[in-house]
Amino acid sequence: MKKSYLLGALFLVGAWSCAPSSEKEEEVVTEEEVVIPDNSLTDEERADGWMLLFDGESMEGWRAFNGDTTPSNWIIEDGAMKGLGATGGSDIGGDIVFGPMEFEEFEMEFTWKISPGGNSGVFYHVVEGPDYKAPYYTGPEYQVIDQIGFAQPLEKWQSLAADYAMYEPDLEGEGVVKPAGEWNVSRIVFTEEGASYWLNGKKTVEFVPYSEDWTAKRNSGKWNDFPDYKIAKKGLIALQDHGDPVWFKNIKIRTR
Repeated sequence: MKKSYLLGALFLVGAWSCAPSSEKEEEVVTEEEVVIPDNSLTDEERADGWMLLFDGESMEGWRAFNGDTTPSNWIIEDGAMKGLGATGGSDIGGDIVFGPMEFEEFEMEFTWKISPGGNSGVFYHVVEGPDYKAPYYTGPEYQVIDQIGFAQPLEKWQSLAADYAMYEPDLEGEGVVKPAGEWNVSRIVFTEEGASYWLNGKKTVEFVPYSEDWTAKRNSGKWNDFPDYKIAKKGLIALQDHGDPVWFKNIKIRTR
């Protein structure tokens, strides 16, 4: 009898020690993180009307501003479009546009990084023609710049994620401004009822296009030599090569 009791006790101890505890089960059951590949859309995004402007493999659709082909200063590197900074610091001659279609009211998102001390920009409502030497002659600009390491002090209207020379950005908050060489996620929302710029999840700028305040800033003197600046309500998307290496990927847009 004593021997059978001992065997039974050992069996119960072994069974208990092999059984998973509720605590261990909670540690094992975790929500798996979904990783979305660069330059791709989810089924939900497609259903919501998003489209890619860059597939990570080719420059299809992109060409020189006022040109017919992709200029040599833009290449593909590790799944990103890279502006080589081959313009020598000039803001004329190195920019590209997405040529197949124009956009009016839209939401656009893009991932980018800039070289140390670098300067670039993303434009919309861009118009081409012999009277315009660069996208900034007509199109509003989301400023892309090395906010931390730029060689000269920046005015607020020149700062990262500004509506360049129009609306100054709010860059307060941890993780909003990153050092050169790190990836950032930016967003532009533009409708006539209201527009906003975003940087790494932070709203930096908000304004009402064509309002009295907007018109006053437009006519404040900065754009006196550019009479057609911000006049067009529809136009092309453009990326700037201002003489510094810059990278763009995950460029997607949907109309509003």
